[in-house]
Amino acid sequence: MKTNYLTPLQWGKRTLMAFSLLLALYACNSNHEKTSETSDTPPPNNVAATKTNKKRNIRDYKDQRGAAPPTSSLAEDAPPPKNLEKKPVNDNTFLSVKTAPLSTFSIDVDNASYSRARKSINNGQLPNVGSVRVEEFINYFKYQYKQPKGKHPFSVNTEVAKCPWNPKNHLVHIGLQGKRLDNRKLKPSNLVFLIDVSGSMNAPDKLPLLRKAFKMLVNNLGEEDRVAIVAYAGNAGLVLPATQGTDKQKIMEALDRLQLGGSTAGGAGIKLAYKIAKQNFIKEGNNRIILATDGDFNVGASSDQAMQSLIEEKRKEGVFITVLGLGMGNYRDSKMEIIADKGNGNYYYLDNLNEAYKVFGKDLKGTLFTIAKDVKIQVEFNPSIVKSYRLIGYENRLLANRDFRDDTKDAGEIGAGHTVTALYEVTLHSNPQTVAVDQDQIPANFQATQFNNQQLMNVRLRYKKPEGNTGIETNQIITTNHQSVDETSNNFRFSAAVASFGMLLKNSQHKGSSTFQTVLTLAKGAKGKDKNQYRVEFIDLVQKASQITTQ
Repeated sequence: MKTNYLTPLQWGKRTLMAFSLLLALYACNSNHEKTSETSDTPPPNNVAATKTNKKRNIRDYKDQRGAAPPTSSLAEDAPPPKNLEKKPVNDNTFLSVKTAPLSTFSIDVDNASYSRARKSINNGQLPNVGSVRVEEFINYFKYQYKQPKGKHPFSVNTEVAKCPWNPKNHLVHIGLQGKRLDNRKLKPSNLVFLIDVSGSMNAPDKLPLLRKAFKMLVNNLGEEDRVAIVAYAGNAGLVLPATQGTDKQKIMEALDRLQLGGSTAGGAGIKLAYKIAKQNFIKEGNNRIILATDGDFNVGASSDQAMQSLIEEKRKEGVFITVLGLGMGNYRDSKMEIIADKGNGNYYYLDNLNEAYKVFGKDLKGTLFTIAKDVKIQVEFNPSIVKSYRLIGYENRLLANRDFRDDTKDAGEIGAGHTVTALYEVTLHSNPQTVAVDQDQIPANFQATQFNNQQLMNVRLRYKKPEGNTGIETNQIITTNHQSVDETSNNFRFSAAVASFGMLLKNSQHKGSSTFQTVLTLAKGAKGKDKNQYRVEFIDLVQKASQITTQ
């Protein structure tokens, strides 16, 4: 039997042909992937998608997630990829009053961090440490503060007692109560719903939940209110032009017609939303964009800095922006926070229908109507009494001392009826003493307070009216009190319990003797009336978190 052997030349030709074929296959695959990444779907509109578009939507979803769209929320409940979450922010440390006599920060009424943590814990997982912002935990809850009576749109409420997790120190509670607005005096609203309809929004806890939330809001609109809808996925498009608030069926039908598909052109969507808002601008009205997304900005002006610059430019024109986050997975918490912070708005996270009701039902006025903007707090400590202090939370809201009276510096907003709470843990000198503070840390033209030996600090607040550009200032002095935590109000004890819980989730070095059990004891004894059962829900959440840590 004759065997045919290939000559060296024949072997070389065949090897070259095989190598060329492999290169061709690789090039085809690369071109396909590049096309999938850069191609845009047609602008979203109010026409039902064709079967071809639906198939492409599923393909786009697979390209982004590597799997078909989930049929239940369980697929969305997986922990967020670590590279998409913010890195943990270091806790504020104790500062010496001698070297840092002033503490300055912007108020924060966002509460997205708490509702995100709630979703994680209810799914059997502790939240990502980087997403825990203790001040947002504290400010998720309303406190029973007195209504303002003077010329300022908020009251200032203070309380001092021994610190529950470190009895050697004191805890200072500062609470602001925003003025409630009369429904008959509400200004008309010009709203633009900016809705993410990209493939990643295809989950029960995203677009379906969002439709229900917006319908709650629509049901509360009146004849003078206007709503437009902009949707974006690949490209941005106008789904519904400005429509009278009483034409509820038309608005809701537009929400029902939204179709999913494509990647997320967040930058283009925001630009179009601002354009529509300006076209329908109501002078001295409530002009606001409500952005709803899972936060996966991956096409267009997607960098934090580019988005921040755009929003800072537009807020000067009188259009504010509120942010609604949904779902988990590719969630970009940092982008959501920046947009709301720089857009003179608030940041919420919708983890269930109850939260949607809280934002758009019960707390609608606070969500939509700003009563004071660029609200800053500057605390001057009495150096003869206070040795050191630590602001609990607000790490990414800190301001330079000179920024307090600089009216060009942006700060937080207070909505109608909102409460804002801040806590300081302070250490005191054993006896009053004379301490010379570092004058380099005090801004020019600052007039120091003449404290007596019973006064801990002077709390200064500066804010602007919603349409104003000049800061208005007020202040309140807090006196010493050595009472035990058991003698304090429900406001004090419950806020301390929530702060302690946040520190436990962050594994803060300042958590002291805090345990889940001490949190439960404080919270259970400070429930108060709890009309909407938010505090009962918090107690249940602490118990679940405790169980997770022992598994």
